[in-house]
Amino acid sequence: MPLVEVSLWIDGSPEEVFELASRMEDYPRFMEDVRSVKVIEQGDGYTVTDWVTEVDGKSFCWKERDEFYPTEGKIRYRQIAGDVKRFEGEWYFRCERGGCQAVLTVDFDLGMPMLAPLLHPVLKKKVRENSQAMLAAIKEKVESGSSQKRRY
Repeated sequence: MPLVEVSLWIDGSPEEVFELASRMEDYPRFMEDVRSVKVIEQGDGYTVTDWVTEVDGKSFCWKERDEFYPTEGKIRYRQIAGDVKRFEGEWYFRCERGGCQAVLTVDFDLGMPMLAPLLHPVLKKKVRENSQAMLAAIKEKVESGSSQKRRY
């Protein structure tokens, strides 16, 4: 199963970066490939969200459960319904030298064993590019001072 891990240094506090990363419903405002994210359920330390993204002109849709661990600087997510067999991973944020190392992991499986050798390498590249773009968008938002506090 393909696993992608990307990281990026962000000149901001881990708390600020965590706050912005945890507001998935705001992603369409500043992430080009994210078309919509709707919170359909919210509870103590978790949300369930509906996602629509676009990759090379094709829409991908899924529903995921996001679990928030602010004291650990971690967000875990996993698909509970959607276009692929498995899509899960985590964000984590490490405080270093007055800033934050943000790390995003994505583990996925198309669920098509016969096509996996052909498609997984291509999708892994696309997932890596998309993940890097997500981190870059969060970095730009935090470093420009335009991130806002979460409404808890």
